[in-house]
Amino acid sequence: MPDTLLIVDNLSATYKLPRGRQLTAVANVSFTVTRGETLGLVGESGCGKSTVARSIMQLLKPAGGSVIFEGRDLASLDAAALRQTLTRLHMIFQDPISSLNPRRKVRDIVAEPMAIAGVGTPEERERRVRIAVEAVSLDPDRVLDRRPHEFSGGQCQRIAIARALIMEPHLVVCDEPVSALDGSVRAQILNLLEDMKARYGLTLLFISHDLAVVKNVSDRVAVMYLGRLCELAPSARLYEAPRHPYTAALIAAIPVMDPGRRHDPLTLLVGELPSPINPPSGCRFRTRCPRAAPRCSEFEPEWREVEPGHFVACHFPLGSST
Repeated sequence: MPDTLLIVDNLSATYKLPRGRQLTAVANVSFTVTRGETLGLVGESGCGKSTVARSIMQLLKPAGGSVIFEGRDLASLDAAALRQTLTRLHMIFQDPISSLNPRRKVRDIVAEPMAIAGVGTPEERERRVRIAVEAVSLDPDRVLDRRPHEFSGGQCQRIAIARALIMEPHLVVCDEPVSALDGSVRAQILNLLEDMKARYGLTLLFISHDLAVVKNVSDRVAVMYLGRLCELAPSARLYEAPRHPYTAALIAAIPVMDPGRRHDPLTLLVGELPSPINPPSGCRFRTRCPRAAPRCSEFEPEWREVEPGHFVACHFPLGSST
């Protein structure tokens, strides 16, 4: 049996809105992450990906369900136990510049997780900071005494990665780590993450809206729409034979170097993302789905395994005889 590192079980997360209203950003999301793998989590902006990341890190307390990391339910831990557990679970944020304290030097930013956890002497912390900064291809003698505003976006993300790795975590949650970077820097950061995964034996939850990026870095991919998972499969199989119409539409939207390419009308994504405050009944994707039928508005589709390791929530999955 694979060594399961993280179990997210029926996770729900809500935000309070003015006038007593409530937004359910994540509803009954479940998945596992095995030790040593990279799980990609993809979907349009606003579908709840970052809320899943924040809930896993306990930055946002889940409204329901559980997050079990290394056999322990994070929501059940007291403050001291949670702080100790989070030394093995770190996060890389979407905006590399705003995630770094502008008033502090790089030396202090990278060392901060050790300071919070009370790890090591000042000399030991300095040694580990230099090793971490060198590991992300930065020169410690040139960067440690400078502040974030003196660096480019790509350099700031390297600093953020060094901070995430300083405690040698078991799992790193990467929340859109390259979305704010240009193409060439994006490739450098992705290569760096792959190198760090091999060097430190990391397990990654990689969140992105870009399926082309996720395809290159993930072992399995989970697709999310309006707060719910709609498909999960091994990466190669998902891109080869998507079973959910939403997944097929996202894959069809990936740019290719072929001016003569013509889209299948049944894979085109039309319409706007519905409001998560008042999601559609039944299947949440039905208002944009070219295969929608009356059943889709009446019943929520079940999460089922259509082939080994390939799960989908759809009444009429692609490639079926239904």
